[in-house]
Order: sequence, then C-alpha cells, then structure tokens
Amino acid sequence: MSDEVAAARYGIDAYLDWVNAEGIPVVEGDYAIDLFEVETSPWARVGAKGAAVHLKGRGDFCNMFLFEIAPGGSTAPLRHLYEDIYYVLEGEGSTQIELPDGAKRSFEWSAKSMFSIPINMPHRHFNAGGRDRALIVSTTNMPLLMNTFHNERFIFDNPFSFQERVGKENYWTGEGDFIPIRPGNHLWETNFVPDMANIKLHEYADRGGGSSNIKFVLADGIMSGHMSEMPVGTYKKAHRHGPGTHVICVTGHGYSLLWYEGDADYTRIEWKHGVVFPPCQSQIHQHFNTSFEPARYLAMGIGNVRYPFTMQKRQTMIGDKGQKQRSSMSIKQGGNQIEFEDQDPRIHAIWLDEMKKAGITPGMDKYFSA
Repeated sequence: MSDEVAAARYGIDAYLDWVNAEGIPVVEGDYAIDLFEVETSPWARVGAKGAAVHLKGRGDFCNMFLFEIAPGGSTAPLRHLYEDIYYVLEGEGSTQIELPDGAKRSFEWSAKSMFSIPINMPHRHFNAGGRDRALIVSTTNMPLLMNTFHNERFIFDNPFSFQERVGKENYWTGEGDFIPIRPGNHLWETNFVPDMANIKLHEYADRGGGSSNIKFVLADGIMSGHMSEMPVGTYKKAHRHGPGTHVICVTGHGYSLLWYEGDADYTRIEWKHGVVFPPCQSQIHQHFNTSFEPARYLAMGIGNVRYPFTMQKRQTMIGDKGQKQRSSMSIKQGGNQIEFEDQDPRIHAIWLDEMKKAGITPGMDKYFSA
C-alpha cells in the first residue's frame, strides 16, 4: 500500500471522532435502554458527569447526552450551535441563561420538567439538592452540526447571537402559546414546561384508543417534541416514521412492539419512566398501556410542524398539498399507520392476555368485537 493511499482521509464520521475524544462513556447498539442505569463519568467540557447514548434508531442527525450533576453542584458555563431538548429524570434545580443583551434569565426545574435553551446562548445548570444527584437527558442535533462543520471551535466558541430565538418573557415561567392547527398537530410554543405529567393534551382520534397529544415548538428551534397519552386499558394504532425520534416514558408503564413490514415476529420493549427507545427508519411500532394510570410518553427528534426540516418529515407531519398527513393515513393508502381492522390478530390477543394478568378491564371494545 502506498503512503498516499495509507494517508487518505475517507469515511469520516466527525461526530463520532469528537464524542470519543471527549472521554465519556458511549452507549451503543440496543433498541432501548433505561437511562437510570447508564454509567456516567467526569466530562471536562461540561464540568459534571456525563455520557452519550447512541441507540439503533438514532439515525444520522440526533443523539442523546446524559448529565449527572452532583448534590449542590453545577455544570460549567457552556454555549453551542447545536439544539437540544432537555428532560429532567430526577432531582431539582435551576438553569441560568445569558441573553444576547447580557441580561440573565433563570427558571427552576424538577423531575419530569422539559426545556430548551435558545441556540448558542450561554447557560449553566445548578443542582439545588444537597443530598441527591440531578439527572438530566438531552436529545440533540449535535451529530448533524459536527458532521456538517467538523470543527468544534465553530460549534462551541461562536459569538453569534440568535436574538429572535429568545421568545416571550412568559416562555421562561412555564407558560406558552397554544396554536391550534388540527388534531394531532396542535402546538404549544414555549421554552420550558415545568411538569410533563400534567400538561394539557388534546384529542387525537386518528391514532385510536382514546389517544391525545400536544406538539411543541421550543425556543423556535428545529428539534421536535410531542407528548402523547394512552388512557388506562388502551393502546394505539401501529405506525412508522423516520429514525431519530427518541421515545421516553413519562408516566405509567407498558410495552411496545417493533417490527418491519414482512417480519414474522416482533421485538418487544418493556417501558417505564426513564426507558428510551428510538424506532428505526420505517420500523413499525405500537404502544400499549398496561398500568393503572394513563401512560404518557415524550418523543424528541429533529424536524417539527413549524420547521419539518426533511421532505420525509414534511409529508409525515404536514402532508402533501391538499392531502392528509401521512402519520395518520393508512399504509394501504400510502400512509404510515396500520388501522385496527388491518392489524395482525395476534397483537390484540397478546394485549388481552396482558390485561388479564394485570387485572385491568380492557377499554378497546369500540374498536374490536368480543
């Protein structure tokens, strides 16, 4: 092999090179993981313990970072050009942000809070607890940014200010603006949601099973977030979409089935608070509530109703001109959803058995005859 060939630079993943050089644990490979069980280690850049989470379905654009802040501790001041959506797994504390005019804003969070920092604004997280750690996970588009620019100084030391991303004053207090569009696409615009377990949701009948949801625009960014709920004794219609949407359980517990069209069997994932899984590209998945309380999950990725980002997202969320969005259109019609009457009969039988074992009265009679 010539010296020229040996020195050739090709097949580079600048993001993976960067994250491995950061010296933190990198979780890879599985369909799902319990974030409470992820190992963290000191992360010099952040000033706290951390880890990166790379599951099978993360795709090209997204990842997760996990931050463990010691009792009474804080992260180092940080700013960056990638966007993120933070979800607080446990603990309580506050985040301070420096706005483009030098003014400071801060807000207090606790377990099951969600927030986004406007892009490239200096910020710092503080653990208010004197005895317990704070554990926060963020879903980011860092892989997209690093693989685009492959220059960490540009991403972390860029002075440009995005003044228009600050948002209204009340976006930092837990309030926001409801923007009605249509069922399944109604928006809540804000920067901070204090309690994801209790935010108001809206009926999404097309998904079935008494489903309800709300979608978010956070810090006017391109990252997506939506909260969905299944009532007790119900489940949702199977559907599919692109990769990178990290689904994390917030309330209740249950399971999800994942499969590809034509598969003879399913991959089953058991979930509870803190379990996360991003379905892979075009992998059909279906969620089932097996708890005595409504089950809520938060889905975070890239591309939203305001900024779809990719053509696949635009067709899934918005729909082609004059047509229904593909997310709630039957696969038989070119969409991404399997209607209850078209699903494999084994699926309902499995769920009925789970209801019997749990001692829960099934609530799907309107969709299935006895």
